[in-house]
Amino acid sequence: MSDLLKVSGLKVFFRTADAARPVKAVDGVSFSIRAGETTAVVGESGSGKSVTALSLARLLPGSAYYAGGSILFEGEDVLALDDRRLRKLRGGRIAYIFQEPSTSLNPVFTVGWQIAEAVRAHASAADPDREAVRLMRLVGLPDPERRCRSYPHEMSGGMQQRVMIAMALACKPRLLVADEPTTALDVTIQAQILELLADLQKQLGMGILLITHNFGLVARMARDIHVMYAGRMVESGPTRDVLTEPRHPYTRALLRAVPRLRVPVRELTEVHGSIPSLADLPPGCSFHPRCPKAADRCRVETPVEEEAGTERIVRCHFWK
Repeated sequence: MSDLLKVSGLKVFFRTADAARPVKAVDGVSFSIRAGETTAVVGESGSGKSVTALSLARLLPGSAYYAGGSILFEGEDVLALDDRRLRKLRGGRIAYIFQEPSTSLNPVFTVGWQIAEAVRAHASAADPDREAVRLMRLVGLPDPERRCRSYPHEMSGGMQQRVMIAMALACKPRLLVADEPTTALDVTIQAQILELLADLQKQLGMGILLITHNFGLVARMARDIHVMYAGRMVESGPTRDVLTEPRHPYTRALLRAVPRLRVPVRELTEVHGSIPSLADLPPGCSFHPRCPKAADRCRVETPVEEEAGTERIVRCHFWK
């Protein structure tokens, strides 16, 4: 099966007052997604996950620039598209679900109007308002005819997120980018949203890029996982293999920090320290200031990607 999306060596930097020290938000990232499959990118806040997601449809602010690499979507070079073709790509072939739906929906328009607007912009439905009702029914919202007349503040967080999913699906996208789709939702609603996304993926055959820090979501949804730290992928591979046998110290630290209800502990484990400034990364391995196994080599030599098994990639000097 050919790749729906193929990202190779992508570098996305942000300009600063010091031209010689850009913020290296994404630095040599590579991954691919096939139709009908889910790929996850995980890591702490500030690791570059959301910038990676936004770069796929060139939704970055003016201070950002592509410093290298390529993005191929259905064989088409996204970085070479003109404005007209980009507008067709955004929301049409690549759709987004952002975290915190309450900040993404316009509070002065009804949710039905906002879904219909997406239909008018990208689809050819004869009656956008009727299509909005159909989409709300598709995502499991009760009484969609009445709910179409509701404003965002009149809906719960879970219902708002379903509206966002309906807007994203308005044009039957080939790729859905879900950036923390269950943030701020309770566990029951999270499960409903995940089940909904899985069902819609089967119906539409779309690929999903899941951006998250929640390993529970990853284990349930994703075929492949990419662990990101300080703008780079430090470990990649099939989800089950990476979660059961992590090779990179950062991956192991993240997994140890996940609470386990069946294992009694006196205190939670944390990943000591914090992600360094992407404008002033330490020399050598970016993780070495926080790594319990760091050696002199880690402080001066940047590790390269190495094959660590079937479909496994790791960026560490001492993963073996």
